[in-house]
Amino acid sequence: MTMAATNGILPLSAEERPTFWATFFGWGLDGFDYMMYALVLTAILGAFHLNDAEGGLLGTTTLILSALGGILAGTMADRMGRARTLALAVFIYSLFTALSGLATSYPEMLVFRGLEGLGFGGEWAVGAVLIAETVRGDVRGRVLGLVQGAWAFGWALAVIASLIILPNAGAIGWRVMFWIGLLPALLCIYVMRRVPEPPIWAKEKTRVERAASVSFFHIFSRKLLKRTVFAALLAVGAQSGYYAIFTWLPTYLKTDRHLSVVGSGGYLFVVIVGSFVGYVLSGMINDWIGRKLTFVFYAVFSGLIILVYTHFAISNGVMLVLSFPLGFFASGIFSGFGPFLAELYPTKARGAGQGFTYNFGRGVAGFAPALVGVLAVHYGLAGGISVFGPAAYVLCLIALIFLPETRGMALEQAA
Repeated sequence: MTMAATNGILPLSAEERPTFWATFFGWGLDGFDYMMYALVLTAILGAFHLNDAEGGLLGTTTLILSALGGILAGTMADRMGRARTLALAVFIYSLFTALSGLATSYPEMLVFRGLEGLGFGGEWAVGAVLIAETVRGDVRGRVLGLVQGAWAFGWALAVIASLIILPNAGAIGWRVMFWIGLLPALLCIYVMRRVPEPPIWAKEKTRVERAASVSFFHIFSRKLLKRTVFAALLAVGAQSGYYAIFTWLPTYLKTDRHLSVVGSGGYLFVVIVGSFVGYVLSGMINDWIGRKLTFVFYAVFSGLIILVYTHFAISNGVMLVLSFPLGFFASGIFSGFGPFLAELYPTKARGAGQGFTYNFGRGVAGFAPALVGVLAVHYGLAGGISVFGPAAYVLCLIALIFLPETRGMALEQAA
């Protein structure tokens, strides 16, 4: 492999760049499609005459099915290849996001959002493995941080679309938002034409031998069980804290803080900028001080910021300032998952291990939006969110005690 560039923020060769851009845009457009739901949730509640608990169940359904999608896609990627599985996942989440805009009832919306979750979960599981296996170990955290930062770009695009569409498209504005979610399907063409399989995967075995030897259950073998259990708990904690607040944040700003669509958009943009900076710096910090210490740093401050943001009586001005560290810490923690999970598993089980642990966490965390919605009926959104955040990040700290440090590891040496 020829490393054309080893310095700078994007230290990739010409051969590696197509994979980087495919995973970057795949994750960014994933964020675009998913965060659309949070931005139109208030309109959906009104269109179908739903309460907060029912609205939360829509988000929970997506996240729970995303767990299944990640597990299936990870196992498929170990058998049939990373790139083609990535293309399939992108197509699925794009298709069912667009179909959500055609829903005529609450049950239909539940089905479409659930099926969108299959692709949503699968995209991260496969994309993270694909890019982790493509780049070398000493810059893996930095590159994965940049890929993770694409989520902030997708989120920003969704906010911009909402500011343009929702005030001008009337009652069907939320439907139009979902319809434009079909655009990411175009990425599938690029992936199939330009993105090669990682050499480490191609060298492992022939396709026939791989299909016969790869088993999802290998991640539960005696050698890997401890890593699987505690990596999954780490993902439960980080994602429970994240989805508890960010699924409901636009609604919280409008209903509890009484901000308009444009007004709440300003707060969201500050969160998004903080998220992008948090993602990118987290990747660099992961390569600098190690995976575990970076997780500890981000988990502690995520819990504290969420508590202050939702529990204490602060002014809207203070809230605007705190929106930056809220995005920085609660989003930035995820940059560590791509390199860390890839380094915990051998090549033949990497897709299954990464797909299961991260998406098991997402599936369990998927109950957070629904439970926050239930609590909101009695205690308000701020009360529901502030219960989940700090406790979730304590779980992260407990899980990290039982996991090894893997910074700089060559993937051939994993497990």
